[in-house]
Amino acid sequence: MMTLQTTYRLTEREYTFCPGCSHARVLDQLNAALVQLQLDPHQVVMVTDIGCVGMSDQFFNVNAFHGLHGRAVTYATGIKLANPELTVIALVGDGSLGIGGHHVLSAARRNVGITVLVFNNFNFGMTGGQHSVTTPHGAHTSTTRAGNLEYPLDICAVAAASGAAYVFRGTAFDPDLPARIAEAIQTPGFALLDIWELCTAYYVPNNNFSRTALMQTLERLNFPTGVLQKKERPEFAHAYRDSISNLQASISTSQPIEAKFTSALAQTTRIILAGSAGGKVRSTASALAIGGMLSGLWATQRDDYPVSVMSGYSVSEVILSREEIWYMGIEKPDILVVLSPEGLSQVPRQLRAMDESQTVYVVPELAQVQTRARKIVFNFARPPSKKSLALTAMAAIIRHANLYPLEAFREAITIGQRAEIAQENLRALEVSEGIL
Repeated sequence: MMTLQTTYRLTEREYTFCPGCSHARVLDQLNAALVQLQLDPHQVVMVTDIGCVGMSDQFFNVNAFHGLHGRAVTYATGIKLANPELTVIALVGDGSLGIGGHHVLSAARRNVGITVLVFNNFNFGMTGGQHSVTTPHGAHTSTTRAGNLEYPLDICAVAAASGAAYVFRGTAFDPDLPARIAEAIQTPGFALLDIWELCTAYYVPNNNFSRTALMQTLERLNFPTGVLQKKERPEFAHAYRDSISNLQASISTSQPIEAKFTSALAQTTRIILAGSAGGKVRSTASALAIGGMLSGLWATQRDDYPVSVMSGYSVSEVILSREEIWYMGIEKPDILVVLSPEGLSQVPRQLRAMDESQTVYVVPELAQVQTRARKIVFNFARPPSKKSLALTAMAAIIRHANLYPLEAFREAITIGQRAEIAQENLRALEVSEGIL
């Protein structure tokens, strides 16, 4: 039974918004709604993108996903489709709404069961107060000095026309806002709340704006408030699961990974592989994680690489543990493997955080790396090729750190790979003995 949640807000973290910004008020109302619903924090995902409101996820004790500007609804949709049982809440600004408005249309049309909170303060607050798709006609912003010629988007009307299950418009000052947010979250379908608020850094001083002016603007535009639409129709993520369950043959070829080996690993171990693109860093990390699962461990993997994919750095993070892992991201690795200068350039913060209880493994050309951690330099009798370096190094580390049996790593390499690729990768392991 879940412990009663008195707050979902991480109270040790102060809000970083401008003084008087309504974002803080709305987040407090969101916290009140979550407390009212008593949701399991492990089953809640908060999705944000770029903008002032994009900083919000760090203040809550729930899962978080932060991505590109205008794409929060896209990420939220994917998360909900991957696991329909999750409660997915997307927090977006009016800037994000303009950049990614078509995603809102598609999610509403499909009736994907996510809740979208629009923090609507009529301008791009993070980047200098430019006008947005919701800026009222005649308003003064950094890009409409003579007054905005455009008329604002009525996102509630658009969402309702697209088929949203729940549509609400209100303000950050509404006393019933927590109840409306809770109601939206509980709605089995796409829910959107257009929450009007104040940007005290730009919009308020540029327009002599206030809470009273906000209400007057709603009336002048003839924008209705309150719950504007509430309708029942099948929620897409669950409907999709139901539809494919009726197929004669399963569309999934994945098989559960059963433990075949035993690991002596006593404590959670955080591992970072920092190398170059084209060096099989990600596939090596995948094999490391799968080998851990084959050895009865829990495992996560997180990858980072530039958009060029085949040039530059490639960094992968793997966590191995005897306990279920509820997070990703490694601030202080137990093992850091530095395979190239490109990889080294991406991990200075983690390298500085390490101490004598952790280990850094480096290739000979980077032997001068400065660290407080124990440093071990690979001793290659014959340097492996770029393609085999990560696999060779990781096989040696698995032995040296006694993570789990090397046989589990060998089997992991063969899972999901073509036979000729698997054989090529397995040959890289043959020269791993004796390099540490």
